[in-house]
Amino acid sequence: MTLVIMAAGMGSRYGGLKQLDPITENGEFIIDFSIYDAIRAGFDKVVFIIKRENYDAFRETVGNRISGHVKTEYVFQDLDALPEGVTVPEGRVKPWGTAHAVLCAADKVDDNFAVINADDFYGFDSYKRIYDFFAQSEKNDGKAHFTMAGYVLKNTLTENGYVSRGECVVDCDSMLTSITERTKLIRREDGQVVYLDDGNETVIDENTPVSMNCWGFTPAIFDHIRGGIVDFFNSPSFDPIKGEYYLPSAVTEMMNSGKCDVKLLTTSAKWYGVTYHEDKEYVVSKINEMIDNGEYPRGLWNK
Repeated sequence: MTLVIMAAGMGSRYGGLKQLDPITENGEFIIDFSIYDAIRAGFDKVVFIIKRENYDAFRETVGNRISGHVKTEYVFQDLDALPEGVTVPEGRVKPWGTAHAVLCAADKVDDNFAVINADDFYGFDSYKRIYDFFAQSEKNDGKAHFTMAGYVLKNTLTENGYVSRGECVVDCDSMLTSITERTKLIRREDGQVVYLDDGNETVIDENTPVSMNCWGFTPAIFDHIRGGIVDFFNSPSFDPIKGEYYLPSAVTEMMNSGKCDVKLLTTSAKWYGVTYHEDKEYVVSKINEMIDNGEYPRGLWNK
């Protein structure tokens, strides 16, 4: 099974290439811990989605560290890597979003796979749950069966600024029925989280399950994204300069058309990430605490 890591973002709010910012005395990054956990869970291949200009930096650091432990591939999220029928509009510089990023890995993935963000620490439980989901899945009903690790909202917040999270609604069987992007979650208070909606403050329960872009897919997702990008370009609301096609949008389209279902795998794991530069000190302290407690070895790749 393959782990696909979306690592093409530069982290504008953080102020640098945060995916390659060491968080341990051995120079390891958050990505190292993600890959280590995935290997422990049973994954045997890693595909990095990166910017072409960052290839040497990735290969010479985490790539060289892990290549002796797991098969490693690199793909580039190039602006012109688009399906037939659409071309890059004049003046476009910004990448096309997370769904497009995943499509860029299609030629390197021929089995079930997980998708994660490079700068998020998800914890072993999420990888194990996704791996076991596909190992135990035996349905053959003509529909794609996907999964997603769902995190408790209160376990995914930072004190250093607003964050965006996908609010998940599920049925009684934990099947995802909708996912709504909440783009400016700003603070916790009295068991609720306050977010801005068209400039107005609205509340959501702090125990709401949310998406952190930790997905489990079959290769069926690729064909849909190809068609979805074409539809995205042809939409009346298409913004040729800033518009992005997001992974939750692609999944929602497939659910609504009956092409897939999505099992929400709720985890109590605590998410750690460096959305802002001020987050780093806290993340470093928590990961080193786990190392001190024996949850991770001191030096992931020393053996």
